Amino acid sequence: MKYIGAHVSTSGGVENAPLNAHNIGATAFALFTKNQRQWLTPPLSEASINAFKANCEQFGYTAAQILPHDGYLINLGNPDDEALEKSRASFLCEMQRCEQLGLTLLNFHPGSHLRVISVEDCLSRIAESINITLGKTNGVCAVIENTAGQGSNVGNKFEEIRYIIDRIEDKQRVGVCIDTCHSFAAGYDLSTPAACESTFKAFDEVIGLKYLRAMHLNDAKKPLSSHVDRHESIGSGTIGEDAFKWIMENPAFDGIPFILETPEPEIWPDEIARLKSYAGC
Repeated sequence: MKYIGAHVSTSGGVENAPLNAHNIGATAFALFTKNQRQWLTPPLSEASINAFKANCEQFGYTAAQILPHDGYLINLGNPDDEALEKSRASFLCEMQRCEQLGLTLLNFHPGSHLRVISVEDCLSRIAESINITLGKTNGVCAVIENTAGQGSNVGNKFEEIRYIIDRIEDKQRVGVCIDTCHSFAAGYDLSTPAACESTFKAFDEVIGLKYLRAMHLNDAKKPLSSHVDRHESIGSGTIGEDAFKWIMENPAFDGIPFILETPEPEIWPDEIARLKSYAGC
């Protein structure tokens, strides 16, 4: 079974996310549990937490179908110690909000060395940040999203993600979210079924499919190896439709959330329906 949806709005409260997902025919959804562009945010109210859980139950969403995303300001590999501690505090807050909502995944971008420290030092800081946060929380898996390799961001190479995972103390609480656009931009070809086979074979050999906890399904505006993160609607970009058919038909990817972050929310219902048809669900 494949869970297919999109990153939906929480306008008016997190409790509205399950309703917004249901309204577009989604069987999975992503959300921000707080304002993604601010450090500080009011705590979740008990009423909001209870309403979120009730709406998830009403529309049939379990924790396995929901992929929260942390805020954009967080950099768990920040070379500046003061800024790093601010990011770690915010990441802990995000994890705790997931705990409150009964969620078991938290998707995040690994971080950036800002051209101040080495890639390896940045990756080590990220792993340390994750270990600290996991030690202060329970039940939530830290899900590392691969990047396009834009600027000084790390995590565009499978080997870099593996480096982080190798340094996580609780391997049961770390996983990976593969973004198709980011992968393609980073140089992992997905434009044909054979290319998909090769890319996910490399993922399995370097990281391991057991760590794959979610996927972001996005076509790409830019060519292979561009290192530019620009999403396009499914089938309308440089990756093309075949990759998404191949992913949906592959039973190795059953049981995880597939989340659209494509640029036209008005066609999400059509994109979701199309992906469901490829998956036979």
